[in-house]
Amino acid sequence: MIKGLNWLSTLMELKVNSEKAAGVCVACLHPNAINGLCDACQHDLPVNHWSCKACALPLPWAANNHLCGQCLTDPPPFSRAVIPWRYQFPVDSIIGRYKYNRQRKFARPLIAGLGQQLETQLAAGHLPRPDLLIPAPMHPQRRRSRGFNQAQEIAEELGSRLGVPVASGLVRRTRKARSQRELNRDERLKNLQGLFQLQGKVPMKVAIVDDVVTTGATARTLAGLLAQHGARDIQIWALARTPG
Repeated sequence: MIKGLNWLSTLMELKVNSEKAAGVCVACLHPNAINGLCDACQHDLPVNHWSCKACALPLPWAANNHLCGQCLTDPPPFSRAVIPWRYQFPVDSIIGRYKYNRQRKFARPLIAGLGQQLETQLAAGHLPRPDLLIPAPMHPQRRRSRGFNQAQEIAEELGSRLGVPVASGLVRRTRKARSQRELNRDERLKNLQGLFQLQGKVPMKVAIVDDVVTTGATARTLAGLLAQHGARDIQIWALARTPG
């Protein structure tokens, strides 16, 4: 079961990332895995069933056509967010190993699940197909330290699957900001002021791609900048959403 993440050491990085482990569950190492997770571990993922129809904030009641309090009082500059999972165990552990331990194979089942959901909704006409995917930009110093930008990797995999181009350099960070991890929403918004700069023309329909949406401050700031420069339909695509 997925509780194996508690004991799966970072020493397993080479095994998990190896192409030879393509059919091995990244959570429990069971040999019968599809897209990186066995059936039992797939069922352990906290699905974001009921959420705000705008920002995908998890809601405590069975409703998918309601707005959260924040989006009611302060509507976001984006139209909708597609975020399949809640940022709770084991999704938080899976994403953490992907981001901070460079265990890229941990993200494979989550990215595949997001791609499948988007594919289904696009085919059914429930979502407008974006003209461009824009990964949340990372400061060059932080990217060198981490070794990669996870938002860019996710965007490239989704773009390849859905046939949508990716523009990783369209928006750049103008400075290094404080880490957002320990900041509340108001502090995050202040921290993000003037942080992003546009580097080219923005199409009418875009999707911002990230790994986790926490307070929504980064999504709102990026979407606001894109809207100011001509984007008319802006979506947020991410793997997980932090509960309020």
